[in-house]
Amino acid sequence: MGIVNIDDDLHDQIRKASAVSCRSINAQAAFWIKVGMLCEMNPTMGFNEIVAQEMRAAGVVAPAIKAASI
Repeated sequence: MGIVNIDDDLHDQIRKASAVSCRSINAQAAFWIKVGMLCEMNPTMGFNEIVAQEMRAAGVVAPAIKAASI
């Protein structure tokens, strides 16, 4: 593990995003770094596809969405 020097404005954005996503500042930065790396390695995949793939790889199973009756 090491120290990463980042711009103060980026740190402020990470802090704000971490509050919204209920992550620590370090966890938010790590999430953005991992997703960015995965995007660069898989340029044809979108964010939602990458997150869904990572969720499946972690064994997360989402329940089926039921259609709303009108």
